[in-house]
Amino acid sequence: MFEDIETAKTHSFASDNYSGAHPEVLEALVAANVRQQIAYGEDAYTTRLQERLSAEFGVAAEVYPVFNGTGANVVGLQTLVPRWGSVICAQTAHVNVDEGGAPEKMAGLKLLAIPTEDGKLTPELIDTEAYGWGDEHRAQPSAVTITQSSEVGTLYTAAEVRAIAEHVHSLGMSLHMDGSRVANAAAALNVPLREFTSDAGVDVLSFGGTKNGLVLGEAVVVLNPEASKGSKFIRKTSMQLASKMRFVSAQFLALLEDELWLRSAAHANAMASRMRTALDAAIANGQAEGLRFMHPTQVNSLFAQLPKAVTEQLRTKHRFYDWDEAAGVVRWVCSFDTQESDVDLFVEDLIAAFK
Repeated sequence: MFEDIETAKTHSFASDNYSGAHPEVLEALVAANVRQQIAYGEDAYTTRLQERLSAEFGVAAEVYPVFNGTGANVVGLQTLVPRWGSVICAQTAHVNVDEGGAPEKMAGLKLLAIPTEDGKLTPELIDTEAYGWGDEHRAQPSAVTITQSSEVGTLYTAAEVRAIAEHVHSLGMSLHMDGSRVANAAAALNVPLREFTSDAGVDVLSFGGTKNGLVLGEAVVVLNPEASKGSKFIRKTSMQLASKMRFVSAQFLALLEDELWLRSAAHANAMASRMRTALDAAIANGQAEGLRFMHPTQVNSLFAQLPKAVTEQLRTKHRFYDWDEAAGVVRWVCSFDTQESDVDLFVEDLIAAFK
């Protein structure tokens, strides 16, 4: 049917969104496509997803499947923040720089963005914007959002999340976690999801699926129902309520089966580690003079500074994104379907671009 549609000739390291769906996820979609199920979340698949994630995060957890990551963040934050509230985030946060102003336009949320060196917030950094309660001239700080793993590929430990949660809660605010790559974080930290989410004091989690092998779909997981209000109504008014929700939920069930989510994320992390190891060796032996990594490679993404000529040469064979074009910083991302041979070819082409 689609024989005339051109596919990429080489594996891309631009984004884990470039990858297709995991075969086991596609099998789950086919299996769910049998006869009828009640619409709008009353189906058996969504019920089972609720049961599975309650077992993962705790009995209080409430699960609301949505279409995409921006939707998950906007819905999740709205449940925590009143109309007069604001949200504290890192300056590099996806909600701040990569969601087209959706939190402001769709939810009316003022974002208070804080510069960070490593993409991570701390209680001390949060305090630079956590003030002004009762002042009608200032949007009232009501929630903090952190990203796990961060936009620059760094990780919060469970202890760091707990410290932030305790501090945020002591100030009367709530804590949201953008977990578009939360699976990569869990794989890298080698701890259960709940250790750095529900057990650490996170109130609402945006649980990512698309970057880890789903066709589409994320989930808003309310971990603390006392802090989060009106989720099912906000999901509807935010245009994130799927009528045939079973097809989103069935994909998540496939991810959770036999820990596919963890295996896929661990593989993506391992491919990034392979690339970093090879390129560190190239730097050490003089094959890549001018290549410098900006952050530790902890999950499936790498951030590197390259000479402009090298970047241009490498782009003749591989697609990837600028992170800071003025500084010559680029980002490379590995996926569940990245193979060792893909990494090795990329490294080979990058070294050749330095010659």
